[in-house]
Amino acid sequence: MASDQGPIVQSALLRTELVRLRKEKGMTQEQVASALEWSPSKLIRVEGGKNAITRTDLQALLLTYGVTSESKQERLQALARGAREAAWWNAFRGEVSDTFLTFTGYAAGASYIRHFHNSIVPGLLQTREYAEVFSTGLVSQIVRARTVRMRMQRQEEMARREEQPQQHYILDEAVIRRHVGIKTDPAIMPRQLTRIADEAEQKEEMSVRVIPFSAGAHLGVYGPFTILEFEGGLGDVLYMEGMSGPSSLVTGDDQRVAEYRDNFEILRDEALPPEKSIALLRETAEEMMT
Repeated sequence: MASDQGPIVQSALLRTELVRLRKEKGMTQEQVASALEWSPSKLIRVEGGKNAITRTDLQALLLTYGVTSESKQERLQALARGAREAAWWNAFRGEVSDTFLTFTGYAAGASYIRHFHNSIVPGLLQTREYAEVFSTGLVSQIVRARTVRMRMQRQEEMARREEQPQQHYILDEAVIRRHVGIKTDPAIMPRQLTRIADEAEQKEEMSVRVIPFSAGAHLGVYGPFTILEFEGGLGDVLYMEGMSGPSSLVTGDDQRVAEYRDNFEILRDEALPPEKSIALLRETAEEMMT
């Protein structure tokens, strides 16, 4: 599955494996650097993802760690090649925050996506016209068009993956009740809700659940977030979407990752079952059309 996980995930998988191999060998970064006649900073940059690794340097590391299996060597070399590939989202650098671009890269290779939003439809579910309404406050028409294009390309690139990730969305009822686009075209939001309902019914890998207003206050009032899970031993990634401040990306063993995994399950318990959620989506779309 490495070939369609994208360069950020393949780089992270490679770095995770190299650190694991070094620790299993009982070697420090300084000892490895000395054995290879490298500067310690070179290995630090490689393990930290600051430097791409050449085929020759990777082969030297694997020999130092005692990795002689040809299949394992080729698997890691394949990850290194993938990590050096150009990322499609780099075309949007300078127009979108680096944090969001990194999150996009991780999401492009995730095997499991859990997302909660309390105010708008998640980007991977948005129709083009819905996305266009939400981009109207941006500075220029060019920036607005590029922002919408990135959202649509995220969906297109996701659809091209050989193995589709499991996607689980939880939405506050406020998301589906806000009549987005009513001043432009009252049918924009009904079409958006219908599309979500259709995809949730048709795609085995997707579920959408709605937390009704009747559930009262819940943990989601503190803001939207996404948890990404990966194949290959890479730790989960948490993205906390800033609504009034900067967004943040948390990786590794940060305690917040576990806390938000628990929060997602608590929110799932507050939400309507999938069938009732889909029914509510369709009912709301019909009400908006009357």
